[in-house]
Amino acid sequence: MIVGELRHGQLAIIDRLRETVRLAEGLSAKGDLSEAARSRALDCLSRFGERLRDMHAGSVRAAGTSTIRRVHEDSKFLTEAEVALGHPIEVISGIEEARLIYKGVAHSLPPNDGMRLVLDIGGGSTELILGQGPEPRALESVHLGCVSMTERFFGGGVISRHAFEKARVAARLELRPVKAFFRNSQSIESIGTSGTIRATECVASELSFIEAHALTLDAVEKLIECVLEFDSIETLKLRGLSERRAQVWPGGLAILAELFTALRVDALHVSDGALREGLLYDLLGRLQHEDARERSVAAMASRYHVDEAQSQRVAATAVMLLEQCAEFWQLEDELSRDILEWSARLHEIGLDISHNEFQRHGAYIAEHADLPGFPRAEQRFLAFLIYSQRHEVNVSLQKQLPRAWRVKALRLAMLLRLAVLLNRSRSTVDLPPIVLLVGEQSLQLRLDPDWLQSNPLTVADLEREQVFLQEIGYELAFS
Repeated sequence: MIVGELRHGQLAIIDRLRETVRLAEGLSAKGDLSEAARSRALDCLSRFGERLRDMHAGSVRAAGTSTIRRVHEDSKFLTEAEVALGHPIEVISGIEEARLIYKGVAHSLPPNDGMRLVLDIGGGSTELILGQGPEPRALESVHLGCVSMTERFFGGGVISRHAFEKARVAARLELRPVKAFFRNSQSIESIGTSGTIRATECVASELSFIEAHALTLDAVEKLIECVLEFDSIETLKLRGLSERRAQVWPGGLAILAELFTALRVDALHVSDGALREGLLYDLLGRLQHEDARERSVAAMASRYHVDEAQSQRVAATAVMLLEQCAEFWQLEDELSRDILEWSARLHEIGLDISHNEFQRHGAYIAEHADLPGFPRAEQRFLAFLIYSQRHEVNVSLQKQLPRAWRVKALRLAMLLRLAVLLNRSRSTVDLPPIVLLVGEQSLQLRLDPDWLQSNPLTVADLEREQVFLQEIGYELAFS
């Protein structure tokens, strides 16, 4: 269950609840549910229903997916489930499930007019969506789920190479009729979501099988070899793998490996948005395509009572400095400008907690808050800039960024630092013209001499800044 609230025009996630039910584990070939699975589900829904009543939720939408689709229609289970939850449950088709997943992903990532392939491995089915921008173009749901595959090929919890081979052949056969529809573009951004793929990315990162949070077939094959070192699912333990996920992971890994091969996926990036987020956005009627990151920044600035006039002054100065050095420092890409402006607009969010070391508080908020639209790497980028706006530059945070971003991040941090420093007086009077010249490891500021003479505290700050930048290998001069 996911609970959201509309705040400052933005959907804010205020609660997430997850319980292990594994309904597909109790579904027979004839569509009958075992008593144990039925009991687990009804108990879970009763608890969710109680939470919804306590919250006085205004609008609720509940969706039943793959397993519910295959339960006997004359079963009393759905009626009992609705009573337990206290709300009607929609049994949605595989195609509708795919559409909602794509909506959830589209609202959770930066806008992209290109082609996107979205993969979602659920407990009883796998959804494949090929879309362009905010609109899905091809939707498919296949009967491949991590729970059902684990039950079918790893019966009794026994892990073997033969079981993996059989599971992968079964997945290959299921994907054969649909694969051609999802690989007909030369440039596709591949996105994975939901439990199996997120867990796989987490374990692969923990074991250093991937960099920059993008899964590859090689990483998945290595993980399969790691799993084969265990004789049974009961003993399966790997860093980053929860006990709950381990119970159904082998079947999910087999599916994922074949998705890479069948769809010719080179790298699979992971999104936090999926079906539940799609349901929320659908409920709110957010059909227009907007940059979710811009909404997130505006909402966060409002939530933490940022001085808008000051943040806009700092942002304008930072962008002005960027325009003068973007070409030489290779900062002409859209992300550099956006992330610098966003960090300037949010640089004082930590003040809402404490003035002392507010940049640390702000960085923690930026890194760990729910920021729809921001991939995790971009959120860390934002946190690094906010932390590094004054005093020492946080080199450890810089090292958590993808290698390709590290030099860029350091240079953007220096521009933000100068913008904050030059606006420290919070004066409403415009700054005089400023010229910035940069070298590979140097910055030179040229400022109006009368302004410098009348702002001795700024001169002192610039002299102190020279020391801070020397510590990271850059020379600052001003005249």
